Amino acid sequence: MLCSGAFSRPVREVCKLSQDFDVVCLGGGVAGEAIAAGLQDSGLTLAVVERELVGGECPYWGCVPSKTLLRSGETLEEAGRARVLAASRVDWAVDFPKVSTRVRWMARDLDDSRPAAAMEATGARLFRGEGTLNGLHTVAVGSEELIARRAVVIANGSTAAIPPIPGLETVEFWTNRQAAIPGELPVSLAILGGGAIGVELGQAFARLGSRVTIIEAGPTFLGLEEPEAGVALRPHLEADGIMLIVGDPCVAVERPMMGSSREHSAVVLRLKSGATVRSDRLLVATGRRPNAEAWRAAGLAQTERGWLKVDPATLEARPGVFGAGDVTGLGGFTHLAYYHAHVIARRLRGEDARADHTAVPRVTFTDPEVASVGLSEAAARAKGIDVAVASADPAESARGYIHDFHRGALKLVADRERGVLIGATLVTPRAGEIVGELVLAIKLGTPLTTLADVIHPFPAFNRVLGESLGELASKVARQSVAHS
Repeated sequence: MLCSGAFSRPVREVCKLSQDFDVVCLGGGVAGEAIAAGLQDSGLTLAVVERELVGGECPYWGCVPSKTLLRSGETLEEAGRARVLAASRVDWAVDFPKVSTRVRWMARDLDDSRPAAAMEATGARLFRGEGTLNGLHTVAVGSEELIARRAVVIANGSTAAIPPIPGLETVEFWTNRQAAIPGELPVSLAILGGGAIGVELGQAFARLGSRVTIIEAGPTFLGLEEPEAGVALRPHLEADGIMLIVGDPCVAVERPMMGSSREHSAVVLRLKSGATVRSDRLLVATGRRPNAEAWRAAGLAQTERGWLKVDPATLEARPGVFGAGDVTGLGGFTHLAYYHAHVIARRLRGEDARADHTAVPRVTFTDPEVASVGLSEAAARAKGIDVAVASADPAESARGYIHDFHRGALKLVADRERGVLIGATLVTPRAGEIVGELVLAIKLGTPLTTLADVIHPFPAFNRVLGESLGELASKVARQSVAHS
């Protein structure tokens, strides 16, 4: 117990109760849960500090509720497709309370009692409260001071980044947290940001009946993906009634003037071009920022964008201080946070485990899905790689016609010199499942000649890979012959 103050002086005594653990994990999200599971029966004692809900952003305000919301809209779209494929008449009425109830149920009704009990069943000790890294091995939470004898793991994630747009602070807006578990279906919804979160939630609300406008400040939406992905997805979003405004940033946000004929709108957005967007609700989906307030005072290095700087292989920020998941800036994906945590747990157990980020998949769960892995063509060329590219449209496959799918994309990027696949992007139904084969190929550096020899089932969507991989293998082979 550490106390300040003296009994001989009339000063209020302040005490912090110190407890020692082998490992202290700041954050009880996906990475914190995986650390607890990974250290179970290791003989190492573990404390996990969580300020909100055990499980983190994904199960309550992120992946799970948003994909549930998307699934509700997808079923309505499928019902509509029946008019083309199977029925002369299909009618429905959107029951938004039913949608909302199911979304909240999938988000555990914001109750983490079962995940918390599961974490403690591993032997970890859960501390609830705002944790602060006061030193490289000391975490303060409430009246407790947790001392890590062996290591601290920083896994406290990220928060929605709010851009400094004049007037934005004067209106009530949504972030992913309010949009993913909505209590209302707005008549109109404006979305700032055309990244994965913006387009996913935009399509979900559009299919449920909202009039959606997505405003992307940059020159392309889905800017982290190959340009072909946005080109292929755009007609699908527009078919859902979504208005996409790209390259025209919002420069001011206002409340409508009293007495205006547009007074019923809750927000007015002024764009750089002079255009105006009026909407009942505003969703800000302009990226994420690290929750650095909890660890910045410890003097740890940060990247240019403020993320915790770690060695990508060992995930160490300093000896005995690890970073896992979103907070590292290496990728804001639940599956990556889970992977990081298991690498760290193995290192803490004494193994020389190392993280490999060459084949981290990402999926935007729109309809159709956008899935990608590895390097884009532009990123590969920027690294000086001599690339070969093959492209195809999965809609032109037998399964595309069977499915009545139109306008997809497949782009494969290869390293000519090594004769291996280094990047892939798909826009197609089932893309999130198809990409697994390509993840493994890139991770293992499987020769293109071997990939081209893989037999794909007919008439599955993944059959489109065979011809394109064969095309790549031929291009690389011709280049090798020319050089010889």
